[in-house]
This record gives sequence, structure tokens and C-alpha cells, in this order.
Amino acid sequence: MTTWRFPLILAALLMPAACAAQEAAQEAAQEAAGAAAVRVGVVLHDPVSPYAELFLQVSSGKLVELELVPGSVSAMHATLLANGTVVLYNNDKFDPTDPGVDDVAATVKLSADIRQAILVVIPAPAETKPAYRIIVIDNTGTAFPQGESRVFNMVSAETAIEAGEHRLTIGPGKVTRVPPVKKKNEFNMAQTNFFIKNSAGWIPFTERQVQYLDEFRRIFIVHVTPGSSQPSVSTVVDASAVKLPE
Repeated sequence: MTTWRFPLILAALLMPAACAAQEAAQEAAQEAAGAAAVRVGVVLHDPVSPYAELFLQVSSGKLVELELVPGSVSAMHATLLANGTVVLYNNDKFDPTDPGVDDVAATVKLSADIRQAILVVIPAPAETKPAYRIIVIDNTGTAFPQGESRVFNMVSAETAIEAGEHRLTIGPGKVTRVPPVKKKNEFNMAQTNFFIKNSAGWIPFTERQVQYLDEFRRIFIVHVTPGSSQPSVSTVVDASAVKLPE
């Protein structure tokens, strides 16, 4: 761990879309019938093209379009794995038993112990297929509790986060756990700073105030947009466990 002392600034974001009750009941029935399904929610992170149509084959066999809202995790869907692999598709106009190369948007193999996951979908290098790659965040059981955060470092240099009392480094291409932040003010706001390491040491590139609540989870994505000279941070807020009054 590394300690820093820097001034600070602001942030906090959106809420995700709700899941359709009928579809959730259908998926639950499939799982109860013995199908070895894995539940997945999807985040699309593509600053250049933030909107896309992505489809998932749910455990009932139906292809459904994912409701992708910037800054949020999609509704969770139960899907059957193909040789341990989750497949996202570009459309629903093909034979699911024999998809073509152009039909597949992204694939990722899950480890056997993951039964629920958040899939962060990022663009693949230009002119490659499939068009997207997937980063897996384990969401099984207590693997990602409410109140915690994750930092995904997409840049080629080592970065770091200072969130309240926590000071953590994140290697290139890595996902790092941030425990619940306790050092915050009466409005549940805590200073949250991001740094990048170069030959001169640790350089701050984003400084903000973030509201941390026990009911919410956050995924911070450190990335570089085309034409930018320094990294940026995109924030995904997951409030899927929050129960609204009827």
C-alpha cells in the first residue's frame, strides 16, 4: 500500500433497469427443474460507441435483448453455458444451435465455481472478431457484497485508488476489491482519488467526492479515451438489491 496526500472533488451515478417478473419466474422454474444455469448481468463499457444491441440465450432457450443502460448493470439472466462459456450475440436472427462468426459479439469461459457473475463488456481491438471482450467479476454468494467496490484497470500502467481510509494499487488489466468505505462525512461522502504511476512517481488524474452507501456497489473502470492524454474513470452503480416500497 502507498500513502498520498492530495486535495479532492466529486461523483456518484445512476441506477440500473429492473428485471421483468414473468421472465425471472420462468428462469427460476428452469433452474428448479435441474438446469445448471449461471446468472449473469452485463455492463457495456465503450466510450466511443456507448449503445449496442447485445443478446443472450437464457436458460429457457429464448434469445433476449439485454437492457444496457450506461453506468448500470443489466438485469440478471440465467443462461446455460456452452462448454463452460458464456456467449453474447449481435442479433436474434440466426440458428442458436449453429451461430455464424458474425453473429457472436463476445465469449468468455467461466471457472466452475462461478454461479453468478457481472460481465464487463469492452471493445476488442479494431478489425478483430468477436467485436467485444469480457471481464468477469464474480458475483456468486458473498463474493461481491453490498457496500463494496471494484476497480478495473484498463490502462497499461499501474494505477491506484484512495477511497476514504483505503489506499490500493491496481495492476494493468486487473480487477481489485475495495472494502466498504467507513471514513466519510454525515452525507456518506468520501474523497476518492485515482493515481497513475510513471517515472516521476504517483500522479493524480481524477479527484472526486463519492457517496458510499451500504445498499450500493460500484465498479470503477479506469480507461483512456481516444485522443486523451490521461486516463479517465467511468463509474457503474449497482443498486439491484435495493427493495423499493410497493
